[in-house]
Amino acid sequence: MEKIALFPGSFDPFTKGHEDILLRGLQLFDKIIIAIGYNTSKHQRYFDVDTMVRYIEEAYEGRPEISVLIYNELTAGFAKKHNAKYLLRGLRNTTDFEYENSIAQLNRNQNPELETVFLITSPKYAHISSSIIREVHQYGGDVSDFLPYKIRE
Repeated sequence: MEKIALFPGSFDPFTKGHEDILLRGLQLFDKIIIAIGYNTSKHQRYFDVDTMVRYIEEAYEGRPEISVLIYNELTAGFAKKHNAKYLLRGLRNTTDFEYENSIAQLNRNQNPELETVFLITSPKYAHISSSIIREVHQYGGDVSDFLPYKIRE
């Protein structure tokens, strides 16, 4: 049976830290679905969601074990719809763990078959966060070292 993991997040933007977790996750799972959570009524994205999907798909073109989907529902339900028995999450620090642990418990309550697998971000990427990347980009800074694709505007 194929081991499918859902890698959920807002990915606004998808960073090299996310890529680190994705590529290392492929050592554990046969297929990973990058699931971009998107709710138009609750959150204004900095990077357009369709553009982000395109960037990620282009970055992993020719890698059928990686796919990208947008969703607007409970993560546990979305995982079940796509036969994903695992959630893949990255942890940069203990603050991330506290937050992610609560979410993992809730997801398990909603879908008892769903296991959350945490990978510790590699030290060289632990300082990267989407919010910092957005701020640097907003003020005209170069963010190319932090992204696995080139932003074309």
